[in-house]
Amino acid sequence: MKGQIRQSLSGYYDVVTADGAEYRTRARGVFRKRKQSPLVGDWVEFKVEKDGGYLLKIDPRKNRLVRPPIANVDDAIVVSACIEPDFSSNLLDRQLIMLAANQIDPLLYFSKWDLLDSDQQATMQPVIDYYQKYYPVEVASNGAPQKFLRDLQNQVIVVMGQTGAGKSTLLNQLNPDLKLETGEISKALSRGKHTTRKVTLMEIEHNLIADTPGFSSFDLLEISKEDLPNYYLDFVAYRDQCKYRGCLHVNEPHCAVKEAVANGEILKSRYENYLQFHQMILERKPRY
Repeated sequence: MKGQIRQSLSGYYDVVTADGAEYRTRARGVFRKRKQSPLVGDWVEFKVEKDGGYLLKIDPRKNRLVRPPIANVDDAIVVSACIEPDFSSNLLDRQLIMLAANQIDPLLYFSKWDLLDSDQQATMQPVIDYYQKYYPVEVASNGAPQKFLRDLQNQVIVVMGQTGAGKSTLLNQLNPDLKLETGEISKALSRGKHTTRKVTLMEIEHNLIADTPGFSSFDLLEISKEDLPNYYLDFVAYRDQCKYRGCLHVNEPHCAVKEAVANGEILKSRYENYLQFHQMILERKPRY
């Protein structure tokens, strides 16, 4: 039999088949020998015996995330707080790079817009408008991003973002039956309480959404300096105008990306973050 792991808990894996039937299974020792760990989102082969179901094989994965531990993700709703905690373009750009490298489509959700005063909104609005040129964007003042989900069908979706950004609040809006705990931001420490729980894929609007808000691994360990600019959609729009093929947009003359930054066509923070990530990759120690 074949199906998809929808939940893992204490060594058990709940697998759902194409006809909607659900089976509780366990992984046999062969997976340990292969150094494989089944993950929620995996497509697997399994068999059912009198004493229960057993996983036999894990199909090749499209991708996998560390936090939450989930595989074959199609889309990610990236929750970025406008305030409390303060908006971080560096974190958002790092998330977008990681998602692009894993072939995951981002949906940007800016939370806590209503907590900004008029001056802060005037500062934040051009930033939101810029990202909206390249990514689907929703702002929390308009309610939960239901239209995101209506545009998607049969996708595996995660909700991710900084602690305290409002991920659990968003999930509760998408599915009130969840009743996820929400963490208040500690004003003294400027960080939120951890309120995550086990990973389960639940059906919402004909999609599967992980009910555990995750803060995935955002290091750049697997990305080369040559690949990095390819994960910037706004850079890709200008790269063919660069004088040199394979331009890294750093020290090269007649670089269309640098010219676009100077002309205000590319957000300055995007380019500054790019230079930081580029330097991090150059300074990365080789792994053997």
